[in-house]
Amino acid sequence: MSKVRVLLAEDHQLVRAGIHALLDKMGGVSVVAEVSDGQAAVKAVETQQPDLVLMDIAMPGLNGLEAAGRITKSWPKVKVVILSIHANEEYLRQALKAGVTGYLLKGADIQELELAIRTVSKGESYLTPSVARYAIEAYQHEGARPLNPLDRLSPRQREILQLIAEGHSTKEIAFRLSLSAKTVETHRSQLMERLDIRDVAGLVRFAIQVGLVHPSS
Repeated sequence: MSKVRVLLAEDHQLVRAGIHALLDKMGGVSVVAEVSDGQAAVKAVETQQPDLVLMDIAMPGLNGLEAAGRITKSWPKVKVVILSIHANEEYLRQALKAGVTGYLLKGADIQELELAIRTVSKGESYLTPSVARYAIEAYQHEGARPLNPLDRLSPRQREILQLIAEGHSTKEIAFRLSLSAKTVETHRSQLMERLDIRDVAGLVRFAIQVGLVHPSS
């Protein structure tokens, strides 16, 4: 399987080096270039043709949001994940408007960083749970139809939720989905945070309520 080709855009050299080191530890990920400003990121996308851009917001010259907008417009197949310190509605709104498919906070651990990259590279969206609620609230406030609670979840998260509700252990789920146990645990934690559920029993009740599984007779 080919590696996910990542372009890293971050203006602080030490932070950039740290993120690069984390990416190097991930199997199936290759950093094809790193840049320190938005304009250089746009140029690097043109020359390197990465699969995914991991982009800071606050950069000199052309900021990350403006660069993301140019990249997604000119190269629609290139995915952009914003990596930011800002966990607020306005930045998320601007990022989504720019066409990004991922929004991750700089306080995230390596497991969440890897989860975001894997999720986005497969064509799905990833929003860190602490900002995902803003997207849900904004959608509801725009007068759209009420959200199905399952719409908050990615296909992979729904799959894991169903297996949890069916009583499968972490190891069994990992084996079925060809994932590591650690990745399954990360997904489970994300599910609990995104759905504001505190325990596995709560996840089971939720899955039954939304019709994902049926209670055993």
